[in-house]
Amino acid sequence: MSSTTHRLSFWRLVMAAVVAIAVAAGGLVAYQAWASTQAAPAPDPWFAAYVDVTATPSYEFESATKDSGKEIMLSFIVAAKDENCTPTWGTAYTMDEAAISLDLDRRIARLQQQGGDVAVSFGGLLNDELATVCTDNDQLVEAYNSVLDRYASTTIDLDIEGENLTDTDAGERRAAAVAQLQQQRRDAGEDLAVWLTLPAATFGLTEDGTTAVTQMLDAGVDLAGVNIMTMNFGQSLADGETSGAASIRSLQETHRQLGILYDTAGIELTSATIWTKLGATPMIGQNDIEAETFTMKDAAKLNAFALEKGTGRMSMWSLNRDTTCGPNYADTKRVSDACSGVAQGDLFFADVLADGFEGHVASSAKTITTEEPSDPADFVDDPKTSPYAIWQEDASYLAGTKIVWHRNVYQAKWWTRGELPDNPVLNSWETPWTLVGPVLEGETPVKVPTLPSGTYPSWDGTTVYDEGDRVLFSGVPYEAKWWNQGDSPAAFSSDPDGTPWIPLTTTEIKALAESPPAPQAKVPAITEQPETLSAP
Repeated sequence: MSSTTHRLSFWRLVMAAVVAIAVAAGGLVAYQAWASTQAAPAPDPWFAAYVDVTATPSYEFESATKDSGKEIMLSFIVAAKDENCTPTWGTAYTMDEAAISLDLDRRIARLQQQGGDVAVSFGGLLNDELATVCTDNDQLVEAYNSVLDRYASTTIDLDIEGENLTDTDAGERRAAAVAQLQQQRRDAGEDLAVWLTLPAATFGLTEDGTTAVTQMLDAGVDLAGVNIMTMNFGQSLADGETSGAASIRSLQETHRQLGILYDTAGIELTSATIWTKLGATPMIGQNDIEAETFTMKDAAKLNAFALEKGTGRMSMWSLNRDTTCGPNYADTKRVSDACSGVAQGDLFFADVLADGFEGHVASSAKTITTEEPSDPADFVDDPKTSPYAIWQEDASYLAGTKIVWHRNVYQAKWWTRGELPDNPVLNSWETPWTLVGPVLEGETPVKVPTLPSGTYPSWDGTTVYDEGDRVLFSGVPYEAKWWNQGDSPAAFSSDPDGTPWIPLTTTEIKALAESPPAPQAKVPAITEQPETLSAP
């Protein structure tokens, strides 16, 4: 992975100083750069499904009768097998050959006559993306240019996966060439949107994926966005989790990662703006992993979430597959290039996923990313308007505990102490905190459930406790995990596994508060037994 230089903007330095002063004075000030829910004006989100140009049978994209099929992402341009800097369609056709054998240029023109548009995707899983094997920068830039000029595309989609993604040197070349390409076009008064399409798990981007984004940002590429492949989740999928739910979780985690990556690059963006820089591409129907299927219900769920959050793009793999398999296709678990593998009835995935995405592929090309400096006044954690206690460095927090930090609510995944809730880690397993969401306008502290005095006996160091016994310690109810005597529940904060005591959860306390048990008492143990006298 390439090294990353941390650059802080003027406002970030000012806010860091304010924080230090406020903490020293006993106050708490937050300065999270992307906490604002307001975004800069962004183009309308757009939908463009992928079309596999070289798949058999050929898909007649030029005959689109619905709006959901009139803007497409043609795929994939890759390097020729014997000429590393020559762009081809899937190694099968050069652009000139595709114009003749596939009548591709005429079909694109026909689609554009009907109000449609195309963008071009480079890469894919099976072949070499140009930058992987074309090592001459000028030739690489010219190769990209020739494709964009040929098809009059103002959007370049870089679908980087497999060995194309793990090759760090190729990533550096790609970023440098694309930065030069974009700058040349902008200097000439032309537009160019750059989208990175990357594989993702339910935990978000892989390390190779975050490296690819970093390479682009460090090279000076103005990314229109990162489009994640919400498909083939494999072992990252939770038991019983649907493809729709997994896709949403993947988007949420990638949103968090992207905020950190921009922050590390010294570019302040709001949370809402980061959402406009995200796209999703599910694999409709049967996925490559046999146990995973993306259904119409999943499509509707993903679409609703994307519209709610304001993601900038929706795609799918692929228009070629958006139909029910015919009766002669016996094994629908085997992925087909020409049908989805699920019963679609009269519905089409493109219609469901495209619903509400009214923008156009070319619209994001005009957008230039600008910093959105934060107002320090927006980052004050006020106990009176916070639903939960504000995080304290020296406090211990149990699994499930919710706190407020930097105007956001976090929940502890396990026992934690001294670990910043918004520590900018790229992988969710590196932090004990889960971001729940922002503090909402008009919120007040949530009433913490308590138990009346005497519900359980107060802990006493001389008393013997058996497994399951409960006590009150500093007002908090604890339950004994095993027999003990003289072990204070206070030890739980520093050694939760070694202490015989475990505090009850908030849910258990609420239940007890609503229906309290009869007061209990625990008789201290008699440490010395009197001698037994025998009868005379």
